[in-house]
Amino acid sequence: MSLRHIAGAVAGAALLLFAAPSAGAHSGGHDQVTIDRTGRLAHGVITLSGTYRCQRSGGPTFVSSSVSQGDPHVRHGVGGTLAVCDGARHRWTNSQWSNGMYWRGRAQVEATLMELSRGWLPLPHFHAIGRQTVSLIRR
Repeated sequence: MSLRHIAGAVAGAALLLFAAPSAGAHSGGHDQVTIDRTGRLAHGVITLSGTYRCQRSGGPTFVSSSVSQGDPHVRHGVGGTLAVCDGARHRWTNSQWSNGMYWRGRAQVEATLMELSRGWLPLPHFHAIGRQTVSLIRR
């Protein structure tokens, strides 16, 4: 195994270690993310939305979201929005082609406000995590 493969394996392991939301998530006192109680299904696209607020960041910051409907152990990512960390409350909206995977009714949604640190290996830093049961409606 080459040094390059070893370095890649170590970097991958470090990313997995630090990427778990429960390991590094915090609310930062003023950092928060919310999820609207209604999501939309239209023309094969699922759309989730909510608000976020973050004070500052040292690297690019995003609001990502995921949804689970049916099997609680299966989650699917639903887009991502670049966040502006200026202390003000902002709206976020994430959409994703759903290909008929979701139906009207209840779904579990998770939204994460995450910053990528600057440096030779960008690592995630979780500012806030929100969880909400939503109603998916057709529009």
